[in-house]
Amino acid sequence: MTQPKTNPLSRHKGIYLLPNAFTTGNLFAGFFAIIQAMNGYFLSASIAILIAMLLDSMDGRVARLTNTQSVFGEQYDSMSDMVSFGAAPAMVMYEFVLQDLGRFGLVAAFIYIAGAALRLARFNANIAVVDSRYFQGLPSPAGAGIVSSFVLFCVTYDIQISHWLVAGVAAVVTVFAGITMVTNIPYFSGKKIGSKTRMSVVPVMLGLIVVFSFVLISPPLMLLLIFMLYAISGYVIFFVKHKKGIAVSDAYGEMDLHEMRGQQDLFMQNNTFDEEVVDPIAKIKEVVQSVNDIKSVNDVNSEK
Repeated sequence: MTQPKTNPLSRHKGIYLLPNAFTTGNLFAGFFAIIQAMNGYFLSASIAILIAMLLDSMDGRVARLTNTQSVFGEQYDSMSDMVSFGAAPAMVMYEFVLQDLGRFGLVAAFIYIAGAALRLARFNANIAVVDSRYFQGLPSPAGAGIVSSFVLFCVTYDIQISHWLVAGVAAVVTVFAGITMVTNIPYFSGKKIGSKTRMSVVPVMLGLIVVFSFVLISPPLMLLLIFMLYAISGYVIFFVKHKKGIAVSDAYGEMDLHEMRGQQDLFMQNNTFDEEVVDPIAKIKEVVQSVNDIKSVNDVNSEK
């Protein structure tokens, strides 16, 4: 019994639809968080941002697994991230507590959303030159995780948001996340986990099991601690590498400064040329001689 033939064109479109469907879910979660924050439902708003983070982590992996990466998908993902990890966290935090600070709260929220926009724009511009092992600046999903987990923690444990101390801490957390996103602080990306030359996947999986076990104890508190520790880890990596003389930049990735100088010297030693090659007069003589030979051959052929 022959099986019905499938239309290759429809399958082609279906594969490209799959990663964009996750991106659309990410966009909807961010939009839903904004609406919930405007209506005062901050618990569901913060959870929606966390769901957006989960969907954002899946669309790129699905695109790579199905070999359906596209420029459209990259741009669509950036637009969705701007809503879910830029506008939504700023809106949720402002409606939750920052509005009690007046203009200062407005400035804090704007610093965050501007930092997220600059972070996403820089990521798209430098995606081909940065070291894939590290993010350049705090990733926007991690910044959104800090803000949303802070709101989730305050709502779950019924912390009095009218107290000026809570509003001040919220402003500091928001500004910290916004500024850290536009710095050159390196953050571990996890993209090389499992590679033979990087690290074994077994200890990483064991670490994740331990982390998830602690999260189950108190999810709001542990999520806040995890995101804050990740934000601080970038500064630790930066100072450790700076102390060891290792440069982590957007153009060269990770390379020892002494190694960079050594490679430059080695290049100059291995690229010495013969005088015949660099001598312009000798090159001109060779070209003239070649032209004369061609003319002599043509003359002989014409006589025949």
